[in-house]
Amino acid sequence: MKRSTLAFFLVGIALFAAAMACNLTAERPPTIVPRATDTPLPTIGYATLSPTELPQQVSTPFVPSDASLINLLNQVESDRLFVHVDTLQAFGTRHINSGTGPTQGINGANNYITSQFEAIGAQSNGNLQIFPQAFEVDWAGVTTMQENIIAIINGNEVGTGAILIGAHYDSVSNDPEDGLAFAPGANDNATGVAAMLEIARIMALREHRSTIIFVAFSAEEQGRLGSIAFVREYVQAQQIPLDAVINLDIIGSQTGPNGSINDGEIRLFSAGPNDSASRHLAREINLIAFNNVPNMVVTMQDAEDRPERYSDHMSFSNVGYPAVRFIEALEESYRQHTDRDTLDDVQSSYLTDATRTVLAVTTALADGPRPPRNIGLNQNLDNTRTLTWERVPDAASYIIALRRPNSLIYQQIEVGETSVTWDRFVSTEFVALALAAKDRSGLMGPLSEEVIIP
Repeated sequence: MKRSTLAFFLVGIALFAAAMACNLTAERPPTIVPRATDTPLPTIGYATLSPTELPQQVSTPFVPSDASLINLLNQVESDRLFVHVDTLQAFGTRHINSGTGPTQGINGANNYITSQFEAIGAQSNGNLQIFPQAFEVDWAGVTTMQENIIAIINGNEVGTGAILIGAHYDSVSNDPEDGLAFAPGANDNATGVAAMLEIARIMALREHRSTIIFVAFSAEEQGRLGSIAFVREYVQAQQIPLDAVINLDIIGSQTGPNGSINDGEIRLFSAGPNDSASRHLAREINLIAFNNVPNMVVTMQDAEDRPERYSDHMSFSNVGYPAVRFIEALEESYRQHTDRDTLDDVQSSYLTDATRTVLAVTTALADGPRPPRNIGLNQNLDNTRTLTWERVPDAASYIIALRRPNSLIYQQIEVGETSVTWDRFVSTEFVALALAAKDRSGLMGPLSEEVIIP
């Protein structure tokens, strides 16, 4: 979709909100899966090729400075994050059947998030556009009108798609039908909303190559009803070219059962199989984080979500859009959906580092050098192959991302030129590769589509 078409839709989409809300189909969401106790999956971080494995002619590439990205990440304010979490939990519950007035329950949370987006928009001189999406929900014998809250920064470069950062703002108690039970939902999921608002605040202050969409989803706890409505009524109906969907859900605590602590990792879930669009996005994020995030490791998970659990990224990946979920490394699942999910189990340093991680990844996807084009892999007479690609104008170096058979992650080679000859570009070593460019500030851009190695 051309930029002019995308911009027309994104600017004018608010005009369709009321009409779409009145024309929802009778299609019902998938059956809600049980809320089971989590079984932690193995975590897989980043692995790199050893110097002895590298092509002989690869020289040390230009070493850029990452000062500009570090300065950007330092704009994340821990106090703002905590104010958001504290304010959202103070509503007592954000159950979809709890809102009877503008300052109560889910309605109060909606008004708070909307006001925060409006304040960000005012500070950005109109760079951030805000509008609601209404949808009807029947739950526990009660019919309500719920709202997703949408904010958009239009991109300024032709040919780039959109990046979506989402987080659900509703909460629930251990009785999912009780709309009045105390359900503070500090970690699940005021932390995700807080990070989304802070990322929006920082990114709205400048222009970006790609369009960035922020969505606070309602009715996630009732089977992803909000994100399902958003995908159906906006993304699919208007054919929005989503390059990446990043879902933030439970990202604020470094503590786990039995006093365990993990303050240096955050998990990333994505739908398989290993060559799916969502898994490619997850590998891309893992590699971007390795190159651009100083304080947190993104660990890949070989699953769409934890066993018998779900979140809003699934509404996108189920219909083919690349989507991932960020979630803390450890979980105290006995706190989730109870009155114990309060601010005292949210750690400032962990939530700040998680927010910085997502900000760095979003910045790389939206603003990094565009991926190399015209990639070729040619066979030579001496049983080597030469990988070539078109030079990227603002690139200082290039990253060759290599995927081993059945591997969840990429290994990388960084080079300064636009070709590499090697005898290991073979399918017994690597099944696929992709390319990215780095600019002189050290910012890595998005990866190209994978090239299958014959």
